[in-house]
Amino acid sequence: MITPYFKTYVNQLDQAFDSIDTSQLQKFANVMVAAAENNRTIFVCGNGGSAAIADHLACDCLKGIRSVTHLKPKVVSLCSNGPLVSAIANDYGYQYVFSYQLESLMQSGDVLITISSSGNSENIREAINFAKTKDYTVISMCGFDGGASLKANIPIHVKAHNYGIVEDVHQAIMHLVSQYIRIENVKPGIRDLNL
Repeated sequence: MITPYFKTYVNQLDQAFDSIDTSQLQKFANVMVAAAENNRTIFVCGNGGSAAIADHLACDCLKGIRSVTHLKPKVVSLCSNGPLVSAIANDYGYQYVFSYQLESLMQSGDVLITISSSGNSENIREAINFAKTKDYTVISMCGFDGGASLKANIPIHVKAHNYGIVEDVHQAIMHLVSQYIRIENVKPGIRDLNL
């Protein structure tokens, strides 16, 4: 029967949400707003389900935050160009698919957001290491024991050991932060936020 499993899953979700340091979420939002206001680029990356969340984050931040606010975030998902990702992986190794792009694209003041359930994917580690050596701001969404992603300037650690649970919470964080930024920066006189 699915009902007991449903209740267990929801309980695990509750525990995972409770594990989040919300002060890190505030820092996440502040960095996103500062990047948008200063015309800096926000890069985001992940693998598998986390790649889907990265693409979704680019959509909700670039389009969603801009709607009825003064902000115009520039958000680029490093996962979304399949031919480029496969070319880098084929010629140099999959561990470099994100850092290689960042070497060409990232500039002073830009932001990197990594999404990794384990926090330890090799290409995520390479991206974080590159950004940190250049003093770029790194935000990481991670789960399990956090792995190398805890080295980020702003690690958002979901303390759960189930990929589905971690990805569900990461997706919710993405929605929560983008909607919070939008609400906090809505233009005067606008009432319908369409949330």
